[in-house]
Amino acid sequence: MTRLRMRTALAGIAALLAAFAANASAEETKVTVAAIDAVLTMPAGVEKPPVALLIAGSGTVDHDGNGPQMKPATLKKLSDQLVAHNIATPRYDKRGAGGWKPEFGKPEDFRFKDFVQDASALAKYLRDSGKFSKIILVGHSEGGLVAILAAQQQTADRLVLLATAARKQGDLLKAQLEKKLSPEAYAPIAKAVDTIMAGQIVDPPPQGLPIPPAMQPSLASSFNQDPIDPLQKLTLPILIVAGGRDLQLARVDMIALSTAAPQAKTAWEPDMNHVLVDVTNDADNLAAYGQSDRPLDRDMIDEVAAFILEGAGR
Repeated sequence: MTRLRMRTALAGIAALLAAFAANASAEETKVTVAAIDAVLTMPAGVEKPPVALLIAGSGTVDHDGNGPQMKPATLKKLSDQLVAHNIATPRYDKRGAGGWKPEFGKPEDFRFKDFVQDASALAKYLRDSGKFSKIILVGHSEGGLVAILAAQQQTADRLVLLATAARKQGDLLKAQLEKKLSPEAYAPIAKAVDTIMAGQIVDPPPQGLPIPPAMQPSLASSFNQDPIDPLQKLTLPILIVAGGRDLQLARVDMIALSTAAPQAKTAWEPDMNHVLVDVTNDADNLAAYGQSDRPLDRDMIDEVAAFILEGAGR
């Protein structure tokens, strides 16, 4: 066993034991806010704890952080660890997870601002409840962009960005696909993404980008959202965490985010991947996306918990 695997295994065992002990007596409640189904976990015996609203990444992701294909349970594991530090954690099903509700309107009428409004409504619910000492928005991947925008709409005390891009999602998608596809396959897809970002319809869409014309305005609203300008306008304390094994983002994203928010604290975890676990190589990295019992990066948890508790004055 390599040193990294030994350290990861020992840290994982310790973390699981601590989380199990804390969550054995934690109180878990299902709540619905503006048609969004959420799970609120309260640490036992803590009066007015800080609360960290966990915001999931891209796709139809449920409250555990699982999608139709990939099931890393990122949000569930993050919740367990934060509750073990006496931090309350709501996590919720994104629009589309488990089916599209009539309350959401027509799928083709969805816009990215709806994700932001969902997070804002939950943050308002938490603050209005009077049960919490501080409200912290914790966004993972695309959820970081949602958290940045929600922080402008709803008063939050702190912001945590986990594996969050500094680029427009359309530009990020092109960068990711360029690494995977041949130039011949990539060119029509990149052109289509640019066309959609420009507010035009691509019909028919190219092979490899099966986005129906009716859904392209929805995607355009996501593709065009820039995290840098709104981040520059925030004055609240911010923590930015990124990993050296992230296959979806580069270190330049963390640098750009921290440049836009010079007041932010940063944490670079060299062995952490995009779903916040330590990995050793590319095969191990890809396997981690389906391993719901694999422990999160221990240093990341410590950084996030310390940042939240510092803000809570506890």
